[in-house]
Order: sequence, then structure tokens, then C-alpha cells
Amino acid sequence: MSDQHPPLYHQVVDFLMHEAALLDDGRFQEWFELLAEDIVYQIPVRTTRDREAGRGFSQQAWHMNETWGTLKTRVARLATKAAWAEDPPTRTRHFVTNIRVRPGDEENEVRVTSNVLVLRHQGDSPSAQFLSGERHDVLRRENGRWWLARRLVLLDQTTLGTHNLAIFI
Repeated sequence: MSDQHPPLYHQVVDFLMHEAALLDDGRFQEWFELLAEDIVYQIPVRTTRDREAGRGFSQQAWHMNETWGTLKTRVARLATKAAWAEDPPTRTRHFVTNIRVRPGDEENEVRVTSNVLVLRHQGDSPSAQFLSGERHDVLRRENGRWWLARRLVLLDQTTLGTHNLAIFI
């Protein structure tokens, strides 16, 4: 085993940890550069339903339903004074756990399921806001590197305890 080519699982974990660090450090342009041009980034609204009605996620309402172009606009906006909801900037801490890696639909892709907990602090408030959920990602390997091609975030909360969702999960 070579240190230059760690096993697949370790490559995926390294990618996810690097991504979390970029988001927590507010390095959004560098984070954006991890995204495939055909990315789909979705956070559906959770609804409370009886068990027999399914997991309880809307197919018509979204907290985020983004593409490469809309994410590019979001990231560019964060660098301007027009991002008033992020002034002062949010401080986040992403905890990514329970990482499972499976083969993807294409030979150069893997499906990654993980649990995520995001702590969010803004301003001088002593209280943190929490977001937790499960992420379903597709990572694609092209040109010797990994790209995030798809992210579906299934939040645990039906009502978000945050002032807005101007952060990436």
C-alpha cells in the first residue's frame, strides 16, 4: 500500500474532512472548486407524517435546490456586502461521521452516506444553532481528483432552529 494512493475509503474520508475544513474556515471559493459542473445540491423540506406514509420529505418544497450556477452565485454573493444575513459571518463547525462508501452508478463514481452535525454561531450570542441529518453524496473521480457531483441532505428537523439557511451543510 502506497501513501500516494490510500485505499478508497480513506480517500473519501480525506475529501469530506477537507471539505468540512474549507466550510468551517469560510473558504467558500475553494469549496466551490470541489464541485462538479453538473452538481445537484438539494435539501428537501422534512414533513411530519405517519410511519406508513414514508420518510417524510417533500418532493416540491426545498430549503435548497441548487446547481453549479446557483451555487456559484451564492458563493460570489458571500464575498460582497450584499450578504447581509452573513454579516457578521456565521461560524460553523461540521462534524461528519458514520461514513459509508459504496460503488456508484458509473465506474468512476462512489456513493457516500454520512451523518452530519453542524453547529452554527453568529455574532455574540452564547447559544449555538444545531442542524443534523444524513447526507447522500456522489463523488466522481476525474483527472486524478475527486469532485462532489451530488448532495442530498436529509435534515432531522422539520422546523429549522436557525435564522436562515445561508450556510452549506
